[in-house]
Order: sequence, then structure tokens, then C-alpha cells
Amino acid sequence: MDIPVIETERLRLRGLGPDDVGAVAAFYASDRAKYVGGPKTLDASWRAVATEIGHWTLKGFGRFAIEEKATGAFVGVTGPWEPPSFPEPELGWDLMEGFEGKGYATEAAAAARDWCYRALGLATLISAVNPLNAASARVAERLGAAHESDFEHELFGLVQIWRHPGPEASS
Repeated sequence: MDIPVIETERLRLRGLGPDDVGAVAAFYASDRAKYVGGPKTLDASWRAVATEIGHWTLKGFGRFAIEEKATGAFVGVTGPWEPPSFPEPELGWDLMEGFEGKGYATEAAAAARDWCYRALGLATLISAVNPLNAASARVAERLGAAHESDFEHELFGLVQIWRHPGPEASS
């Protein structure tokens, strides 16, 4: 699968690979992962990376690793995700410790969303946000998404569905 590379002013979005397992494992071992299925062991984190890579093969799209262009640091993960348990394609974002508060989640997710609209022809996306995750809700708001409804997810419990504006509103 040929995964595209997307560049923004400060970030590079690229496919995940084996070299990212350590950073993903550190994320899942931290309190930052409590809203997205953490904590996880190293083995479970490896499986999570394998799932992210496999999603590209199964669906033809998937989430991107986020790299800081200036340093090459692994910042997080963002992009579209559509497992059978979600009501429609979701745009998600996870940031590693130390990269919050810099606008990286918003910058990366906006670029991934624009790619989804251009490359995949999607008319809309949702983001599933844990009601206790105020930081993620703020990212959704900055992206122009609005809280539309609530959804009971089989693994994550109650999540808020945030609806993103369509491609006509995309930058």
C-alpha cells in the first residue's frame, strides 16, 4: 500500500511503521491513553501499530504518524479510521506527551481531514470524543466540528459524536 505523505507548515504526516512502536507504547503506557483504550502493554501497543498499518490495506485509508518537521520527533497519530464498531468514518488524533498545547493536533487533523475530502471523496467525518476529554473536544471545536449526538461504543462506553463541516468549508 502506498501511503501518502502530507506536509503542513510544521508537520509531516506519513504512514506508521515498526520504528514507531516505542513511541506508541510510551503513549499507551501513560495516562494520556486513558480515553483511547489505554493503558496497554508493549505487546498490545505493537498490535495497535499493526492494526493501524493493516487498516490501510483493509480500507484503502487510515491514520498517519505525525512528525515534527524541524526535529523528526514522533508527535502522534491522526487520520481517518472506520472499524465496524463506528457508525461512519471517524477522524481521530492522539498526541504524545510533551506535544500538547502547540496546536499540533488541530494542524495535523485539519490536514488529514482535507486529504479525506480530496483523496477519498468523503462528504463528512465524525470524531468520537470521550465526554471527559475536554482537550479533545477543544480540538474538535477548533476544527469547526459540532457535538451532534452521543454514542455507546462497545469498548469505550459513552462517546460524543462531533460532526465536521464538509469539504466546502475546508481550508
